[in-house]
Amino acid sequence: MFSKFHSALNLSIALTISAAFWGLFWIPLRQIESSGISASWTVIIFNAFPLIVLVPLFVLFFSKFKQSLKPILYASLAIGMAITFYSKGLVETTVIRATLLFYLTPIWSTIFGIIWLSEKLTFGRVASIIIAIIGLLLLLSGSQSGSKPLNIGDFYGLMSGIFWGLGATFINRWSNMNIIPLTLFCFIFSTIFSLFFPLYFVPEILPDLSLIINSIYTIFIWANLLLLPSFCIIFFTAKFLSPGRVGILMMSEVIVAMFSASILIPDEKMFPIQWLGAFAILLAGFYEVIFNIRKN
Repeated sequence: MFSKFHSALNLSIALTISAAFWGLFWIPLRQIESSGISASWTVIIFNAFPLIVLVPLFVLFFSKFKQSLKPILYASLAIGMAITFYSKGLVETTVIRATLLFYLTPIWSTIFGIIWLSEKLTFGRVASIIIAIIGLLLLLSGSQSGSKPLNIGDFYGLMSGIFWGLGATFINRWSNMNIIPLTLFCFIFSTIFSLFFPLYFVPEILPDLSLIINSIYTIFIWANLLLLPSFCIIFFTAKFLSPGRVGILMMSEVIVAMFSASILIPDEKMFPIQWLGAFAILLAGFYEVIFNIRKN
């Protein structure tokens, strides 16, 4: 039974607000990049900053975590990759496309659920997958400013959704994971994976220390005071609320990202057929979670 603090309403409000903050994640990324720090190093710095808070907490309470580290490492490895690709997608393609491609979850959740959770391929899941694929094709059907329908940023957004679906499957399988070590290793792996981009894939020199120092205030506020707590709240509330409700409420991230980008970025425009694709992807997500609610 829920306590007053853990009531379904309070948890739902907390989850909705936390997901909405992640819909604004593109703002500090673009802001830091515009200050002169390359996109790759911006992603690295943002992923590394929460470790300032998480590492001391993990060391302080290590004795409580060491018994459950193995499943946590599996989940955080996948989610760390998801955070890396999602962050890269937000700075390499349009915010709307990166966010929507990340939310092609019905496809990946179905595949991983069948493989690892012994779930059945039902009519509802097939329908949501078909709707999501149609939405994907429509979203990528037009060109913006002469760009190709599918660019590297879109690929990053797509990969982020795949790895997030994998990580969510691990969390579903081992639902008693502790939030602090899970979040810690998510950001550790994300920082490590992010380093591969400027060091190996697209070599970029380390930004001037003065640029980093000038951006510390912005990074600290967004990374440690807004996004990190939001990340923990999402994991925490998912333990108490039904998967269907969690899926629907997390759509606040998509809504906030789409509206904020369309208002604040003049070039963030999509053709009507692409907006139709965006609607189809959102519809697929709603269909998936509503189907799960009815099934349960």
